Amino acid sequence: PFSGIVGAGQAVRIMTGASIPQGADTIVVQEVVRRSDDRVFVPAGQKKGQNLRRAGEDLAEGGVALAAGRRCGPAELGLIASLGIAEVDVYRPLRVAFFSTGDEIASIGRPLCPGEVYDSNRYTLFGALSRLGCDLIDMGVIPDRPDALEAAFRDASEAADVIITSGGVSVGEADFIREMMARMGEVAFWKLAIKPGRPMAFGRIRNAVLFGLPGNPVAVMVTYFQFVQDALLKLMGVTPLPPAQRFAVQAAFSLRKQPGRTEYLRGRLQHDGSACSVALAGAQGSGVLSSMSEADCFVVLPDDCLSVQPGDTVYVQPFHGLL
Repeated sequence: PFSGIVGAGQAVRIMTGASIPQGADTIVVQEVVRRSDDRVFVPAGQKKGQNLRRAGEDLAEGGVALAAGRRCGPAELGLIASLGIAEVDVYRPLRVAFFSTGDEIASIGRPLCPGEVYDSNRYTLFGALSRLGCDLIDMGVIPDRPDALEAAFRDASEAADVIITSGGVSVGEADFIREMMARMGEVAFWKLAIKPGRPMAFGRIRNAVLFGLPGNPVAVMVTYFQFVQDALLKLMGVTPLPPAQRFAVQAAFSLRKQPGRTEYLRGRLQHDGSACSVALAGAQGSGVLSSMSEADCFVVLPDDCLSVQPGDTVYVQPFHGLL
C-alpha cells in the first residue's frame, strides 16, 4: 500500500477495498480515466468524496449490531463476520415432535386399503417446520387407541419442547386427543371461530406445549400458519415477531358467508395493469389440498362479513414470506 501523502493535483492508484492514502479525498474509478505516462486525465463531473466508504458509516462505535431475539439469516451472519466475531450465543433449535392420528390414515409407500387415505399432513408439517430450523421428531401415524396415544404423548413429551398432532380433536367418537390432553396435562382451548380449522386444541402435556390441529389438510395449513408458526417463533426466542402482511384488493368472486367466524379462503392474485384483484383458487373445501398449491394468498374474511361481490374490497395475506 502507498505510505506517502497525496498532494493537491496528485493521484495514486489503489485497488478496490484498499485504505485511502493520507491526503486523498476522492476516488475515481479507473474505467473512466485516461493514463499517459505519469499523468492521469480525469473527466469532468466528479464529486469530492465520491466512492468513499467512511469508518463507522455501517455501525457506530458502541451501537447495537444485532438485538437479542433477532433470527440469524444470511445478512445477519455476514454482519457478525464483518465484525470479526467468531462465536455468538444463540438459542438451541426447538425440538418438535409431530404425528398424525387415525385408523384411516395410511403412510405413503404402500397400497391403500378400503376406507384409507394417505397421510399428507405429516409431510406438510415436515416442510413447514424444516423452514423454521426446528429439530424434528417424526413419530409417524398413531392409531385411534387410547393406549397407543398415551404412549405417543408420553414419549413425545419426554423428547420434545413442542408436540404437534393432526386429527383427533373434533367431536367424533374416536377423537381422543382432547381427552388425553385433559388427563395427562391441561387444555387451554379446543375450538376457534374460524373456517377452516375450527377444531384446534392448545395446551400442555407435562412440560411440552401441545398444538392439536384438525385432520383436514387445508385446515392443518391454515391453523399452522395463522397460529402455530408465530407461537413457535416466540418459543425460539424471536422478538419482535414479524408483522402479518395484509393488503386490500378487489374481489373477483362472489360468496355468501356465515357471520361469527373468520374465514380463510385460498386465492390467486391477478393484475390487469391498473388494479390488483383476487380470484378464488379452485374449490374451497377443507380437504381440497390442491387449492393451497394453486393459491398464492389467503383471502381473509372477518367474522362480521356476510357476503362478497365482485369489486368489493377484501384483504389478502400473501403466501410469500409466510409459507
